[in-house]
Amino acid sequence: MNQTIIQEVRETTPLIHHLTNQVVMNFSANGLLSFGAAPVMAKAEEETAEMAANANGLLLNIGTLTSQELPAMINAGKTANERGIPVVLDPVGVAATPFRTNAVKRILSDVQPTIIKGNAGELAHLVEIPWETKGVESVGDGNADEIALKVAETYQSAAIVTGKTDVICIGSEVVHNHTGHPILGKITGAGCLLGSILTACLTTNKSIEQQALTAVQFYGLAAEYAAERPDVNGPGTFLSHFIDALAYDPAKLERE
Repeated sequence: MNQTIIQEVRETTPLIHHLTNQVVMNFSANGLLSFGAAPVMAKAEEETAEMAANANGLLLNIGTLTSQELPAMINAGKTANERGIPVVLDPVGVAATPFRTNAVKRILSDVQPTIIKGNAGELAHLVEIPWETKGVESVGDGNADEIALKVAETYQSAAIVTGKTDVICIGSEVVHNHTGHPILGKITGAGCLLGSILTACLTTNKSIEQQALTAVQFYGLAAEYAAERPDVNGPGTFLSHFIDALAYDPAKLERE
């Protein structure tokens, strides 16, 4: 983990434009604010290109996508590409329905993501590797490294496969992150907020390898720290401690 990346985010307060799902908007906004960046949630097609042009990073998350929102995502993505703004694509539940599959295909045909991030089932579906899914959840088992490598090669994008061990692929290089806690699987939007923080880290003046690894390592450490607080009794009490931990100095989390 490169702590200077987190310091830079907190010094510059980058504006991260979210076209994300309705379930997680509040959680993502509060978590990103705690981390040190500034969220904006703008989904109207009439303003997404302009908003993206004024932002420092763009997150596209299809968790509750509607047909009316798809053109807005594409407009924002195209603008971000034109202006050299990092784009993170989170294809939530892409394997669940043909609508989601076709929507992501349309996005990827028009927008070049900086990073594609999702669970193993989601990213496996993008490259036609068999994997069991249930709704928006990945329940299968297999080689996550293979999936990350194929996604990176197919879409000329960095790829992050999230799970018990996160797999980060930049080009042909694969690294693993082992930080995190199982309780993240018991709250809604844990992966979505990670996408927000990842986008913020991509706005810094460091290599994409360092940016991606720092985001997932810090996020996992914050979860570990929060889960170990003596007054955490489950997902509800975990949440407030987790939001707090996202604001802490990385050294504090690593010492704990």
